[in-house]
Amino acid sequence: MTRLQHFGWFLARGFGPHGWGTDAWEWNHRWTRPELYQESARVLEQAGFDLLIIEDAPSLGSADTIDLRVRHAFGGPKHDPLLLAPYLFAATQHLGVVPTVNPAAYLPYTAARQFATLQHLSEDRLGLNVVTDTGSARHFGAAPPLGHDAAYDRAEEWLGGVRDLWRSWDEGALVEDVASGRYADGTRMRPVAHRGEYFAFDGPLNAVPFEHDEPAIVSPGGSGRGLAFAGANSDVQLALSPLDEASITAYRARIHQAALERGRSPEDVTILFAVQPVLVDSPEEADRLVAASRHPDEETLRTIARRQSSDLETDLTALDLDAPLDLAIFADHVSHGSIRRLVGDHDAATPLRTILAAHARAGRLSDGSGFVGTADEFADLIERLAAWGNDGVLLWGDLHPVTVHRMLDRVVPILRRRGLLREEFVSGGLKANLSAF
Repeated sequence: MTRLQHFGWFLARGFGPHGWGTDAWEWNHRWTRPELYQESARVLEQAGFDLLIIEDAPSLGSADTIDLRVRHAFGGPKHDPLLLAPYLFAATQHLGVVPTVNPAAYLPYTAARQFATLQHLSEDRLGLNVVTDTGSARHFGAAPPLGHDAAYDRAEEWLGGVRDLWRSWDEGALVEDVASGRYADGTRMRPVAHRGEYFAFDGPLNAVPFEHDEPAIVSPGGSGRGLAFAGANSDVQLALSPLDEASITAYRARIHQAALERGRSPEDVTILFAVQPVLVDSPEEADRLVAASRHPDEETLRTIARRQSSDLETDLTALDLDAPLDLAIFADHVSHGSIRRLVGDHDAATPLRTILAAHARAGRLSDGSGFVGTADEFADLIERLAAWGNDGVLLWGDLHPVTVHRMLDRVVPILRRRGLLREEFVSGGLKANLSAF
């Protein structure tokens, strides 16, 4: 029997200029207005998607690389996704909305109160994509940036404190007894007094308990410390991995082991592997695109360099494409994971042109070498993942009607006919739908 899969959408540009750099910009949507995102969110819900995750990076980076971040709108500008969430909730009834939040940017009490408010207003459809970006710390009056593992330590303390505040109303504290005129019982509220390494605050929280459950916690970390955080805390883990059976099985085993080590069940974590398919009308068209990708032109390489320059806060476009890439050009604060993703398996003598060309190279869905193919071939991939015990996938792209329809119009009917995509939602909000199958 085919196993239903969970589907999510990752709004990869964040709350930024959606459609910029593509023909979709000529539709004249205003990216600063909610209607663009509301229209797209309704399509995702109709398609049976469980959740929409909104990327965010509150910092434009170091002062001498700001232009790299904004020149082509890869790294900014970005508005606050938490404030977009209410508009998306108003436009939908079941879709979970998951803005990205950084513990460096939110004091625990403020965070607990704001997130509790959104959970109530959305009828339990809020999720929180908890990230540990340390480069943004200087914007929030924080101490110098923490190291990789220390940032996760801070995030765990922060989330534990937020949850203590959410749980500071014990059972029976909310009375709402009209006959006696008593609304709440203060003796059943716990005076939280948190004194930790990174935060100090008191409770209880002045927001009422949740009707069904706390907001879902999402995490993207792929390091050992990141996977440990997910095992201990997350309801959803965003996974980057080769989509072959051995890699899928090994990654899931690591997450499940991390959950067991923290006293949780493997079933507590829904693992979504990120995919970005390029869907075309025929296998012949797919073969043509793949063949063309083996010989990228100069403009294609420059476009890849511009995008990578934003993520790495280093101007790759100013370098000699035919010279080896000197890793010493990257500042200490640049993510080592981002550098590894750029370089891949290439050695120090590899010309930058070869490294960029590898990022241009596409593969076929049909043979597992990449993500170019037909809607049927994409559905075949989802069926293979389901057979290997997978929970679901996360599609990437702008949250623009053109992008969403281009990705989903052909594939949704096929996925539904194959029994891979949900037909209806259950009541109870995001966590209830994640645990429904």
